Amino acid sequence: MDYNAVSMFIAVTQTGSLSAAATRMGVPLPTLSRKIAELESHLKVQLLERTARGCRATEAGARLFEHASGGIEALQEAERLIVSAQARLVGRLRLSLPQSFEPWWELLGLFQRAHPDIQISVYSTERRVDLLSDGVDVALRVGAIADDTVVARHMLTFRHVLVASPRLVERHGRLNHPADLSRYPCAAWGSALDARPVWMLGGHAKQVSATFTVNDYLHLRARAVAGDIATELPSFLAAEPLKKGELLQLLPKHPFPDTALHLVYRRQRHPSTIVRAYLDFCSAHLSIIEDSCRVPSDEE
Repeated sequence: MDYNAVSMFIAVTQTGSLSAAATRMGVPLPTLSRKIAELESHLKVQLLERTARGCRATEAGARLFEHASGGIEALQEAERLIVSAQARLVGRLRLSLPQSFEPWWELLGLFQRAHPDIQISVYSTERRVDLLSDGVDVALRVGAIADDTVVARHMLTFRHVLVASPRLVERHGRLNHPADLSRYPCAAWGSALDARPVWMLGGHAKQVSATFTVNDYLHLRARAVAGDIATELPSFLAAEPLKKGELLQLLPKHPFPDTALHLVYRRQRHPSTIVRAYLDFCSAHLSIIEDSCRVPSDEE
């Protein structure tokens, strides 16, 4: 079997396109197409099928991808180790991050300055990516981990906070109970256009009559600072405007529940040297994230 052809097939499966795979691997498109055809001829089975947007693996192709991708990556890792002689980390790191996770941007900058020969590709999304099919090495995930195909390294626990601008509080009055939110124009994060948000405040569910929903916390923060709405924000996005007095925390005696933060990577293969370096670096510099999550009420 031609293992270069297998590598090309894996790249096509991950990118969903022959041309995108050719660009990723730095080979001419006709060469990649010919290699895939030769691989299918050798195996006597069709591995890819055309779609409206490119191509995808057939059932047989999906089986090959599942069993071969880990082995190919192990060979690539061995080659990187030999070439670099472990003096400097050289290669690529593919990451998935939640949208708007500002403190992690600083951590990534520090990591890349420490390892300038690592090319980092970041995919920011609200959805939980499939590490295998999306070609992601490490994903930062918020919330509980119920996926037994990944290894999860716990980073920290944080909370969301309910906030509004001083002007809005002065206009509508201070809140003593979640029921008082009915006096406020509220906005909430929602993953769908017809989202019906629910806030867990002090262990009790509060249906939010939201005048505005969006799947972007930076947008919510901007509207809250502008004095338009009350909303909930992750503590790492609320901390700075709270310290500056641009926002006030509402109902601190009715807190949101704790939220766990993990780094996850695939279980079925030993993590590469670059992945291990990234995981260890994040753990060693976790104080950056912890500091960004502290709000004034934490110190009371």
